Amino acid sequence: MEKAFELAEIKDEKKTKYESYYLKEEANYWWECTKGLQEEEAISWQKFTKLFLEKYLPSYMQDQLDMRFLDLKQENMTVVEYEVKFSELARFVPEYVNTKDKKDKRFQQGLKSWIQSLVALLEIRTYVAMV
Repeated sequence: MEKAFELAEIKDEKKTKYESYYLKEEANYWWECTKGLQEEEAISWQKFTKLFLEKYLPSYMQDQLDMRFLDLKQENMTVVEYEVKFSELARFVPEYVNTKDKKDKRFQQGLKSWIQSLVALLEIRTYVAMV
C-alpha cells in the first residue's frame, strides 16, 4: 500500500481511509471494532500502522524476524540467493539497515568468510558492489 500511496501521491491524512477500505473479512471486523475504541475522530496513518502491526505482527513475531535477520548467513547459498533472502528479511527490520553503512556492513557480515576476505582485500565497501 505504501508504494501505491507514493505513486498516487496520497497525503497522510487520507491514507487511513484508503487503507481501511481495502481491509477484508477478519481484518475489516478488527478495524471496525478498533476504530470505535479510539478517542480521536480521525485516526492518523501512523496510529493506524501502529495498531495494525500490534495486531498482525505482535512483538514475539517481530523478535523472531529480528533473530532470523541477525542469524542470516550465506552458508550454502549463492551470493544472489543470499541477497534475495537478505532483502526479504531486511524489510521487516529497518532499524538494522536504515543507513547505507549499516546495510553494507550487515550484508558483508553474512557472506562466506572467504568472500568477506576477498571483499576486504579488494576494498569493496558497498552493498551493490558486493552483490
